[in-house]
Amino acid sequence: MPASSEVQIALPAKIALHARPAGQFVKTASQFQAQVRISVDGKAVDAKSILAVLALGAQGGTVLTLSAEGDDAQAALTALAACVSGLVE
Repeated sequence: MPASSEVQIALPAKIALHARPAGQFVKTASQFQAQVRISVDGKAVDAKSILAVLALGAQGGTVLTLSAEGDDAQAALTALAACVSGLVE
């Protein structure tokens, strides 16, 4: 059975998940084999799809729930949490 994990992290206050930050996030998610999802207010999407991530419309301070399932799930979530924390305009 593949490993699965979940973590919650807030977007930095002045960072919205628009084109550039979303692109960085998707690029990071795509480095892993795990199935990775991101959810905002109960709406979950594929974290490896730029259009899906953009459609969330997450604004600065929004709490994101990141979940991953697969052999490298924990590594994916650690990398994505670091990515979100380090997002800049």
